[in-house]
Amino acid sequence: MNITIDPLTAARAEALFTSHLSANSTPSYADVDAAIRTAIRAHGGTRGVAADVAAAYGDHPETAMPRMRWARCVVDQLYGSRMACATSGAR
Repeated sequence: MNITIDPLTAARAEALFTSHLSANSTPSYADVDAAIRTAIRAHGGTRGVAADVAAAYGDHPETAMPRMRWARCVVDQLYGSRMACATSGAR
């Protein structure tokens, strides 16, 4: 199965992944939007965010995968992506 991910959705999810928000939370749209903007600024743009995501997968793959699953789910729900969130512990 080949899934194409919109680059904006991917960038938002990566930024949320690197944010201070807890994966155990159910943040509001305003909280997520602010966290994404803050993360992008703090990392010097989306390339810096992507580098930190890659480092997290290299250093802690056991925690990186569930956190990215959570970030993708939150982004999909709040920004109206066509992808449906899996209910298997994504939140």
